[in-house]
Amino acid sequence: MKNKLIVILLLISPCFSAQEIDPDDSFTFEISLPNSISNTPYKMIMQGLIQTSATYQYTLKSGLSFGGGVHYSYFAINEFRVPSKVYGGIHTAAAYVKVGHEKFWTERFGTDFGVKMGYLQSFTVSDLLKSKGIPYNFVEGTYIEPTIGLVLTADVNCSYRLNIGYPIYGYGFTPWMIGIDSNIGYDPKEYSRPSSLFSVGFAYTYYFNGKKTAAED
Repeated sequence: MKNKLIVILLLISPCFSAQEIDPDDSFTFEISLPNSISNTPYKMIMQGLIQTSATYQYTLKSGLSFGGGVHYSYFAINEFRVPSKVYGGIHTAAAYVKVGHEKFWTERFGTDFGVKMGYLQSFTVSDLLKSKGIPYNFVEGTYIEPTIGLVLTADVNCSYRLNIGYPIYGYGFTPWMIGIDSNIGYDPKEYSRPSSLFSVGFAYTYYFNGKKTAAED
């Protein structure tokens, strides 16, 4: 039994050999759970269900990185926080560029700090809007999201990461967006505040030509 264990360890040891991380171009797909943290009506009425993004990024030898991608989030109406039940939600799509810094501190661990900046469009749909003959409400604005990624490598081309983001949507949420014709008790000053979120999720990154084994040095 002991000899068999030694043989198994010898067979799998190459999978755990030292790897030097030297990232250049990569693709990252992220999925996370968003939570609104400002604009009180938005925070109370809307409930974040999903946020995703897809990013292509190129990292220089200095660690400075540039990229671009697309962002999507969906917030559902919390039917228990409005005077009468309203069903629907807000779809938000954005295109962005990203500037940041990516560095691997050990053979297995790295960080990716960045800021995404772009343009967004949001579409609000609800049964209340449709009953008034309005298929959807449309708003557009800026999109900014500082991000932090904690990266763990998996194999010679792949890594997984914990992503933390702070998306800021350049528009203020109002009850009228979902079809309610009153401020339902909220301070109107809140409506001018941008709709910001806090998101935590996981991501998968594929490095096209960014990783090599120690044996190749």
